[in-house]
Amino acid sequence: QVQLLESGGGLVQAGDSLRLSCAASGRTFGNYAMGWFRQAPGKERESIAAISRNSGKTYYADSVKGRFTISRDNAKKMVYLQMNSLKPEDTAVYYCAAQITVSLWSVATTTNGVDYWGQGTQVTVSS
Repeated sequence: QVQLLESGGGLVQAGDSLRLSCAASGRTFGNYAMGWFRQAPGKERESIAAISRNSGKTYYADSVKGRFTISRDNAKKMVYLQMNSLKPEDTAVYYCAAQITVSLWSVATTTNGVDYWGQGTQVTVSS
């Protein structure tokens, strides 16, 4: 089992940057594909970035491609989301997610596939 705790959210202006962090507990962090999802008011939770167990494969939603970067440090049990050139439409609650997988290359991109969720961190981008 793993517990996830996000941090780094806040209120920023359009064009600013933020770095979200997700700290994981448990001894088997390396067995999880990790991802970041977000949910805006009145909208469904969506996958925006994901990374495989070995960091060899990443996924980005078209809406964030080229602006966001996901990374992980298995030794520190951390996942990061570097967000640059933020836009008002990036305003949402951001969730860290973990998916158990035997594959080193799988990425977690669907809510149904997620095994564990963090509690979320609010990101608000003003225009």
